[in-house]
Amino acid sequence: MNETDLDLDERDRAVVNAFQGGFPVVRDPFEPAAAALRERGIGVDADGLLKRVRRLDDDGVLTRFGPLINAQEIGGTATLVAMHAPEDRFEEVAETVNGHREVAHNYEREHPHLNMWFVVSVADEGRVDEVLAEVEAETGQETYNLPKQREFRVEAKFYVDGPIPDGDVDLTGLGPTVTPTGSGTLTPAERDLVVEIQDGLPVSATPYRDVADALDADVDWVLETVKRFDAEGKIRRIGVIPTHYALGYTENGMTVWDVPDEVVDEVGPEIAALPFVTHCYRRPRHEGVWPYNFFAMTHGRSEAESERRIEQVRERMAEFWDVDEEPSSARRTGSDGVGDDDWDTLFSTRILKKTGIRIEERATANTAE
Repeated sequence: MNETDLDLDERDRAVVNAFQGGFPVVRDPFEPAAAALRERGIGVDADGLLKRVRRLDDDGVLTRFGPLINAQEIGGTATLVAMHAPEDRFEEVAETVNGHREVAHNYEREHPHLNMWFVVSVADEGRVDEVLAEVEAETGQETYNLPKQREFRVEAKFYVDGPIPDGDVDLTGLGPTVTPTGSGTLTPAERDLVVEIQDGLPVSATPYRDVADALDADVDWVLETVKRFDAEGKIRRIGVIPTHYALGYTENGMTVWDVPDEVVDEVGPEIAALPFVTHCYRRPRHEGVWPYNFFAMTHGRSEAESERRIEQVRERMAEFWDVDEEPSSARRTGSDGVGDDDWDTLFSTRILKKTGIRIEERATANTAE
């Protein structure tokens, strides 16, 4: 047994693995969910499953239970930004950056020059440039905006050793039949629903009814809208959302690659198909500072596991272009990290800020009254 599983029994591990997506959108969802587990040899009834999810949530194994909102489809925008914070001013710069409410996440990463990486989330896309101009004026440091140009994968699922290792329980077929509307805006009622469920559902036997009661809405409307949002991509998935650190996934490696432009669109889906790649994007280069145009995030439960997974990404890359065997960090001779390197891995060394991405503001700005 992996050391990360010590506090999880077999049924706990089955629940974590089975329901990171595909949880049913029905009035009493724990009934069919428990039945699906019993079909796979996991003896648990609806009440027992509910108690386990509640305990996992209370113990911090889960970040939430319920929908994972796709903020990009709700409204507004977010972008990844890199900058250099001088060593002797690092804490000062971090405090200044974090003081901007638009900064949702900020990480210190291993890189000789671009050592601070943060996400700016705004309701109005034009606000991004304003925030970055403010940061530059306040810190005296240049920022490098790296907006997502193409998303190949966002599927941050983290499995543990135990039953149902591939998380193959998918009950999304249950519930109301819905038809996507194609609308790019929200109604006021839909906005209120998004705000109510952005941090998850109540961990109760009737979570959707509880949401309906909180909104003074009809439970059938809640079920239909949640199911439709799932179909439209406004919700990425519904289920248990683990805290990856609690499951032992402490090695967070952002691999970056200088993929030839002519093969990026071919390479992207192949890297995204690797099950341990949680995020995979095309982003712009910055000449003379940042030569990489492809990002693939991997997580591991040990340094050795993380290194194996990064090597698997490199091997798949090598099927499409002539990529160096070692990352630039193993060959670096300059102090700025800039050169003709094919790829690198930037491990996060510290979380400087981690808050929500202000879904309510972005949803409100995208609501048609």
